[in-house]
Amino acid sequence: MNVLSLFDGMSCGQIALERAGIKVDNYYASEIDKHAINVTQHNYPNTIQLGDINNWKSWNLSEIDLVMGGSPCQGFSNSGFGLNFEDPRSKLFFTFVEILKFYNPEYFLLENVKMKKEWENVISEYLGVSPILIDSSLVSAQKRSRLYWTNIPNVQKPEDKGLLFKDIIDNNKSNYITWKPEQMKMWFNKEYVRKDYYRIEQPNKKVQCLMAQMGTNRPKTWLDESETVFRWITPIEWERLQTLPDNYTSIESDAQRRKMIGNGWTADIITHIFKNI
Repeated sequence: MNVLSLFDGMSCGQIALERAGIKVDNYYASEIDKHAINVTQHNYPNTIQLGDINNWKSWNLSEIDLVMGGSPCQGFSNSGFGLNFEDPRSKLFFTFVEILKFYNPEYFLLENVKMKKEWENVISEYLGVSPILIDSSLVSAQKRSRLYWTNIPNVQKPEDKGLLFKDIIDNNKSNYITWKPEQMKMWFNKEYVRKDYYRIEQPNKKVQCLMAQMGTNRPKTWLDESETVFRWITPIEWERLQTLPDNYTSIESDAQRRKMIGNGWTADIITHIFKNI
C-alpha cells in the first residue's frame, strides 16, 4: 500500500497502520513542523517527507491507495475563534479535497474536532460521506471526541476498555515536576489564568482532552492522597493518554512533546478504523 498522510504531525498514522498489520510500501508525509518531523524520522526513518501541503502539485507521486489527514482544527474548535472556513488554517480542508480528487485513492480518512452541524455538513458534502463520532475514552484514559470521515467500510465505535488515569500513571517519580497551589498563584499573573486553572485530574477518572497549547491549565494531579502538592502530568503519561509508545516523542523538549501530542491522533482509534481495510 502507498500512503499519503497530510498534516502528518508525528506520524500517528504510521503507528496505527503498523498495529493494524497493514504493509506499507511507501509512506509519504506532508508536514512543516520541524519538531514533529524529527520525531517521525527518528521512529520511521523510511518516511518520505514532502514538506508544505500548499506545494502538492509539484509532488508527482505514483499511485496512492490511502490518503489520510487531520486538517487544522482551530477554526472549528470551541477553543478557537469559531471562524470556520474563513480561518486560513481551516481552509486547508479544501486543499485536502483537491488532493483527494487528484489521487483518487481506494481509501481516505479525515479527522477533525466536533463542530457546528452546518460546518460538519459542508465537509460531508465535499467528501460524500457522513462522519462517525468516536470518543478516545473508549480505548484510552482520555476524553477526546472527534469526527472521522472515511470510506473504509463497516467502521463502528470500538468497545470500551474501561481505562482510567490510574491505569496509565507514570510511576517513575524522577519524571515528576511538583508545585504547591500557592506557588501557582505567585508564579502566574492571576488576571491571565482561566478560572479552571486548578485542573486536577483524579486517578479514578478519565483525563480531560489534551490540547497542544494548554499553558497553566495543562493537566495536573495530586502527588499523593494528602492533596497538598500537585504535579504536572508527565510526557510519558501524555503519550499513554494518546495510546502512543512510551518515549515515542522523547527526542524533543517537554514543551514540544506536549504540543505535538496534543495536536496528534489517539493511535488506537485510528488502528481500530484501519482494521476494516
